[in-house]
Amino acid sequence: MVTNLIIDRLEAGVVPWQMPWKAGSLPRNMVSKKAYRGFNFWYLLSFNFQRPYFLTFHQIKNLGGSVKKGAKSVQVIFWKFNEYEDRDSGEQKKIPMLRYYRVFNIDDTEGIPANKIPDSETHDHDFSPIEACENILSNWQDIPKIESGKSQACYFPLLDTVHMPDPRTFFKDEGYYSTLFHELTHSTGHRKRTDRHSLFPNHTFGSKDYSQEELVAEMGAAYLCGITGIENTTIDNSAAYIDSWLSKLKSDKKFIVQASTHAQAAVDYILQNQSVPGSPELVEAEESLVFEF
Repeated sequence: MVTNLIIDRLEAGVVPWQMPWKAGSLPRNMVSKKAYRGFNFWYLLSFNFQRPYFLTFHQIKNLGGSVKKGAKSVQVIFWKFNEYEDRDSGEQKKIPMLRYYRVFNIDDTEGIPANKIPDSETHDHDFSPIEACENILSNWQDIPKIESGKSQACYFPLLDTVHMPDPRTFFKDEGYYSTLFHELTHSTGHRKRTDRHSLFPNHTFGSKDYSQEELVAEMGAAYLCGITGIENTTIDNSAAYIDSWLSKLKSDKKFIVQASTHAQAAVDYILQNQSVPGSPELVEAEESLVFEF
């Protein structure tokens, strides 16, 4: 059951553990105040709820509230070992106990008094723009529209628009740019740019085309991080991300070679469409990069 729930989220295109920002407090039960752990943590986080509080149906009723019409619950699990004394031997033994619960997010309820709902705080730090990264963004002539303050990072080809969480919610400044570079590499495949998306038309999560495009986006992001000098902070996450998609492609080496070619073309497109020619530092950095497979 747990495996199927995870697969459902993955097939919806959600990989919650690839999230270098924190849009709100950790998912927790609003009554007990305890944060969810293990599977429950990742599963609830993957839904991108605006507020991280969850309650059972009875908890909602006890607080004087009700469930909104049409709202759907999500399933969480609880397990532990119960100890008991064996009647024959007198020995203490353990048996596993597993329970399932249905919970509702606080935003799917109504009527609960405001003073009973805790404040939800996002991660916040003093974001400091990185000049080399900002130069590439500000000088890219046909850069897609970037909308900040969103709950997730994604690119919409039909709108040619990138959604990004607020930069201050990222744990590190470099993580913000790495994530943004990933989405912008996706955007280079638009038909008005390199038209790479026509080569990977199957957008079904987990398909060969989808996996190939994800490889291209993350490798393009890694290249841009290298060019702007922030790869030392981001390379481990990129390597893990790339490895996860290679496993879906059965680790066939030809896929990473093909992906690297498309990723280099994407980066070249961005750098060749700058309103201001690249600084000597950027040019030198790009020429000094060596990519080995």
